[in-house]
Amino acid sequence: MHFDLTDLRLYLNILDTGNITAGAARSHLSLAAASARVRAMEASLGVEFLQRNRRGVSPTPAGNALARHARVLLQQAERLQQELAEYAKGVKGQVRLLCNTTAITEYLPELLADFLHSHPNLDIDLQELPSARITHALRQSAADLGIVSDAVDTDDLQTRPFRDDPLVLIMPREHSLAQATSVSFTDTLHHDYVSLNANSALAVYLEEQALHTGLRMQVRIRADGFDGVMRMVARGAGLAIVPLAAVERGSGGLSFKSLSLQEPWGQRKLLLCARDFAALPGYAKALLHALTLP
Repeated sequence: MHFDLTDLRLYLNILDTGNITAGAARSHLSLAAASARVRAMEASLGVEFLQRNRRGVSPTPAGNALARHARVLLQQAERLQQELAEYAKGVKGQVRLLCNTTAITEYLPELLADFLHSHPNLDIDLQELPSARITHALRQSAADLGIVSDAVDTDDLQTRPFRDDPLVLIMPREHSLAQATSVSFTDTLHHDYVSLNANSALAVYLEEQALHTGLRMQVRIRADGFDGVMRMVARGAGLAIVPLAAVERGSGGLSFKSLSLQEPWGQRKLLLCARDFAALPGYAKALLHALTLP
């Protein structure tokens, strides 16, 4: 068996993205080189790690075993690099931080920029995912830290408060619901919505909440960020659900009405989480400290 760290990173990137092409791009390899590495890995043991189909790839039982061990080995290699970086000037360490939509767009840009400025030997691998996928990644040792909604199960993870993050319903002032003092989420599902990109963690979260009611969100258009969503709502395109923090930050000059959501899941809180805060490498502990409210 002759696997190197590049092989293992490539394999996990393929699993994370669901196809070899995207996994190769994330690994900064050509498709031909990535395919050759996967074939060599399979040939070295005489087993298949991936099942190919029209929609992409999925792991075989052997592939699942490889993924478990690959995550542990890569995490150990990263921690080795991080600990040595503390003794070697100019050597880079890296922390992998997974977050939901609101954390990335509303709370983290200045915090992470200030942290990176004061830690020149540290890089941050920042990725947006739905909260449930973040907790799964942490349990699989695929990330150091996560920021998730308190709506997901974190019983087997360690958590700390990060921010209160209530969601609000916004609507054009001339909308038929604009005269109401309170509106249920179910009632809004009979009206058109402006939503975030379908891959956005918040968009996935809201559509899951709609399905719990037995209905679907009627999305007329999707935008890449909260600013675009709010501008479209102000111009009459439909309803939207956004974080209160986005409204407070970016609604200057925009005319729309906002209402608090009645549902408990709308009054969410964001949590910092990890498998074990005490077991984090030094750089990850420094980032945890920077993100923890006093």
